[in-house]
Formats: sequence, structure tokens, C-alpha cells
Amino acid sequence: MKRLPILDKFLAGVAALPAALIAAFMAFPQPALADEGKVPLTLTVTDIADHTGSISFGVFDQAGYDTDTAVNGGMIKVTGDTATMTLELPPGRYGIKLFHDVDGDGKMGMNPFGMPTEPYAFSNSAPAQFGPAKWDAAAFDVVAPATSHTIKLTR
Repeated sequence: MKRLPILDKFLAGVAALPAALIAAFMAFPQPALADEGKVPLTLTVTDIADHTGSISFGVFDQAGYDTDTAVNGGMIKVTGDTATMTLELPPGRYGIKLFHDVDGDGKMGMNPFGMPTEPYAFSNSAPAQFGPAKWDAAAFDVVAPATSHTIKLTR
């Protein structure tokens, strides 16, 4: 009995399906197993106008907030109106500073007067007045078993 070429293509496609499913699944961020004593913090940034670049963020404890000494941080690729990432921190009080690196140059765009030209925000969507939001306005608690925090991007 002669095999049909179309059947060979179909069987090859079916055979590749499990590998394709595994590859697609691995492309999504996987929740990390909690380190001993650490709590998952899911950070969601909303009101993203430009769907390019990435959100760069730093997580600060009170001692590092004013000196820009982050205890954790990272980048979230922007593909839509919201961007989400989960990281782990010891329980405690933290503040987040972030900006949307729209042009992908790795730094926050500023005008000649030092004013941001790219969107930025702080935890609790705290307002910036004559500089970064104050610690008391930006601070929030990370508590077990897990914490979610949403920040609205400003322009």
C-alpha cells in the first residue's frame, strides 16, 4: 500500500505537536517555587499607552528608597495595556520606582530641565511632587502567603 504525501505531512505535524506545546508553555513565565521565608509579589502595571519597550523597576526597603539602592528589581516586556511580573521578597515594607523605557535605550528619558519624558510611576500610584514620591506615600506591605500590587503608569 502506497502512503500519501499529505498523510506523511499530517503525521509529522502530529509528532511535533508535543514538542511545540512544551515550547509554547515554556515561553510563559513560570511561577518560581517560594524560597524559604520569601513571599511572591505580583506586580501589575496598568495604563500603558505605548506597547513597546519594557518597564524597568526597582524594589526598595526604607533605607534604600532615597539612595536608589534596590533590594530587587527587573524588567517587564511591554506588549499591551498592562504588564505583570512575579518576584519573591522577604515579608516587609517596600516601595517601588519604575519607568517605561519606550525607546529601549535602557535609561529614563529626560528633558534639558531634568523632567522625565518617558512614563513613570511609584508604588501605590503615589504622586511625584518636585521629585520622586515620598516613602510614606509609596510604601506598602508584602505579606504571606502572597501579595499583589498594581501601579498606574503616569505621563
